[in-house]
Amino acid sequence: MGEPLKSVLIANRGEIALRVIRACKELGIRSVLAYSEGDADSLPVKLADQAVCIGPAQAKSSYRDPRAVISAALAYKVDAIHPGYGFLSENADFVALCEKEQVGFVGPSAEVIRRMGDKIEAKKIARRAGVPTVPGSIGAIAEFSEALAVASEVGYPLLIKAAAGGGGRGMRVVETAQTLEKDLAEIMSEAEVAFGDPSVYIERYLTDIRHIEIQVISDGHTVLHLGERDCTAQRRNQKLIEESPSPVLDAELRQGLAEAAVALCKEVGYKNAGTVEFVFDNIERTYYFIEMNTRIQVEHPVSEMVSGIDLIKLQLQIAGGLPIGLTQDDVVITGHAIECRINAEDPENNFAPGPGKITTFRAPGGFGVRMDTHIETGYTIPPFYDSMIGKLICWGKDRDEAIARTLRALDELVVDGVTTTAPFHKKILQTQKFASGDFNTAFVAELLERERSAGEPTLQPSR
Repeated sequence: MGEPLKSVLIANRGEIALRVIRACKELGIRSVLAYSEGDADSLPVKLADQAVCIGPAQAKSSYRDPRAVISAALAYKVDAIHPGYGFLSENADFVALCEKEQVGFVGPSAEVIRRMGDKIEAKKIARRAGVPTVPGSIGAIAEFSEALAVASEVGYPLLIKAAAGGGGRGMRVVETAQTLEKDLAEIMSEAEVAFGDPSVYIERYLTDIRHIEIQVISDGHTVLHLGERDCTAQRRNQKLIEESPSPVLDAELRQGLAEAAVALCKEVGYKNAGTVEFVFDNIERTYYFIEMNTRIQVEHPVSEMVSGIDLIKLQLQIAGGLPIGLTQDDVVITGHAIECRINAEDPENNFAPGPGKITTFRAPGGFGVRMDTHIETGYTIPPFYDSMIGKLICWGKDRDEAIARTLRALDELVVDGVTTTAPFHKKILQTQKFASGDFNTAFVAELLERERSAGEPTLQPSR
């Protein structure tokens, strides 16, 4: 049995940093924010108990610098580091450094991160746990002859994936045998440059799929799931809208997915919060494991809204060596939740990022509405980081009410001074396709293409 954490260094920025600060305050934990020069005037800096500048605005010299972060943790004598998502959150070498310096890490061990971060190893672990995986190569593909053998077994189209890739990067679809050798060489080269690892593997390319993931939380003994999130509304493999529960699963499929995720966690000895990601084949109505995110995710509030469970508090509790204190029977999924990622981007200009000063900000409110954001009137969005400026999460007693409430909240949201994607989210939610729940990962791309072909604007100009 451990002891509650007394102090935590938050090695992140934006809304997730603020989210962790708030959880720390409610638990009586001293929050120390590690920030860059580019975030000196941000809301998290103002609200943390203490704040320390760890470097210049460029992330590689601050948020992504393991030594800068660990030095701050040691200087401020914190019990643990919460990495948020992105940056160092899934960097096994950084976690190993924390372990060496005897600084706690709010997340799994370096070994688990390393094993699950290698897509080939993760696939092998999933198979040992009895979790379905996409048909394809068992290990890494090193030669064209190996790729040809896999192709003859699973058929075209194929998907070549970098073993160290993630976030929609390091993937290529191969339609025919004529381009396989060229595509294999190019993606291996790209993987070497992008991830420092040329290893790739090959899977059958599924053309009509949904992206469904299971939220898990484990104290190393008890493994719980908080139901699924459906993240099918995507653009270029980047999630736009997430919801829970999925509109397409029946009770049997839902239970199967959850049991598969829990089995995987037990097989690898997982500890803390994580997400097990699956593709769901709309045609065959079956699911396959694709990867595990060994951290808290951007869309975690969706699961919180339908379960009533604070995942960040549980993360901090587990990192202190305390048990979850819940059983699976205590997790009751109620109603429906939808999250819209609001980015400072211009959909009329190929979603180009648009940093700048926010002259007016008004957050929506009312029953069942949550706005996770670090922005405020007068805040200047820096050009150095991801363009997401907030997340709008709405809960309803059912999916129809959740959609209606989200549309109402989007109408209330005001962000003057920059162009945002909020009107685009409204457009998606108002389509018959989204309302029906009958769509796949190509849905948003097809919507954009139809409007381009018709010469219509993607959306009405934002405020």
